[in-house]
Amino acid sequence: MHKKILDNISQAILLFNSELKLIYINTAGEVLFDDSAKHLLGKSAQDIFGSNTKLIDDLLQCLARNEVFFDRELALELFHKKMIISFSVTPILENPQQVELLIELQQLDQHIRISKEEQLIAQEHISRMLMRGFAHEIKNPLGGLRGAAQLLELELQTDDLKEYTQIIIEEADRMKALIDKMLGPNKLPIKVTLNIHEALERVRQLVQAELSDRIIIKRDYDPSIPELKADKNQLIQAFLNILRNASQAIVDTGEITLRTRIYRQMTIAGKRHRLVTRIDVIDNGSGIQPEILDQIFYPMITGRSNGTGLGLPISQSIINQYNGIIECSSNAENTVFSIYLPVGNVND
Repeated sequence: MHKKILDNISQAILLFNSELKLIYINTAGEVLFDDSAKHLLGKSAQDIFGSNTKLIDDLLQCLARNEVFFDRELALELFHKKMIISFSVTPILENPQQVELLIELQQLDQHIRISKEEQLIAQEHISRMLMRGFAHEIKNPLGGLRGAAQLLELELQTDDLKEYTQIIIEEADRMKALIDKMLGPNKLPIKVTLNIHEALERVRQLVQAELSDRIIIKRDYDPSIPELKADKNQLIQAFLNILRNASQAIVDTGEITLRTRIYRQMTIAGKRHRLVTRIDVIDNGSGIQPEILDQIFYPMITGRSNGTGLGLPISQSIINQYNGIIECSSNAENTVFSIYLPVGNVND
């Protein structure tokens, strides 16, 4: 009965003897380590946890002091796979000569990702509400300003004075265009059946032409990704904003990689999808400042002096229309924008 219970809980349970040899692992543990109990039993903690030397030191300390150890978010690398886990160790004392360590592991990557997803979706909703309110408050007086300038121009006698009213009208039009851009697409999408690589290739060609040979755009496509129904121009706009961002992050020379992969049975924003494509835009540029990384999908947030901070919120809004989401990670080596987009819905 105990084994049945342990094999049906979601946490990985491992039991080590006083020599730190594995003597029990449940089914969730086999899934986490991607290996069978038959193969893992008898192995040392060093063999199982590999290069995580700090973890081994913690286990030895638990044995020596007979103390409980707990870490809520421990970064581990298991068999060349990085993950975040909740980790707890409980000594079990049968007798002074036979101390065993009960280890509970729960992978948190999925929970962290879901939490980040919810935050991104909340950001997009808040941004849209703010922009609608902002547009309403600005467009009304802007229309009055433009109309007044037109009436004033009719009363003026000289062309020199009319130049000033023309400046007012042109600037009012420019401001209106900027506000319309902030609001994102205002037309109903024209959905057609297409392969995601059609839109990616169009964007790659456009940006590569702008960059000449200063930056190389590499392709790493999965040809098995099925078709989807979407507005091709909208997807091009979303991808173009991200790819241009990546190119602007590279000061002199560098490279950008466009990579596509297929994922099965993936949850996005609480909805389960049978097939999801992940599109990575990877650049080796200067990276994103840590203080703004969690805010880059808000309007007007940008790390460049000449940036508008509108491209990424617009891209997020477009991808959200197709039940997808855009995520970002950045470090000293590269920046990755990951676009998750459900596919295989040509009959919808």
